[in-house]
Amino acid sequence: MRNYEIMIIVKPTLSEEDTKKVVENFSNILTTNRAKIIGTKEMGQRELAYEIKKYKSGYYYVYEIETDDDKAINEFDRLSLISDDIVRHLITRIEK
Repeated sequence: MRNYEIMIIVKPTLSEEDTKKVVENFSNILTTNRAKIIGTKEMGQRELAYEIKKYKSGYYYVYEIETDDDKAINEFDRLSLISDDIVRHLITRIEK
């Protein structure tokens, strides 16, 4: 099993309900591609170090997942790159 940590920054102009839908949608992408979500952490709205896509802040969410193959990671990466609701994402493999 491989362990990953995924951080996403959701754009700040979304309502709280829409933000939760985006986070839930990306959680579903991971689980439908056979990844096990170990934990999620909502870090709230934070200021960005520099402006990204004309946004100076964003809502931070962190997923900790386990998976056997890279299918879930690749699909998450592909969809987060084309999503207008995600300002930035980072996928990190954790060695245990």
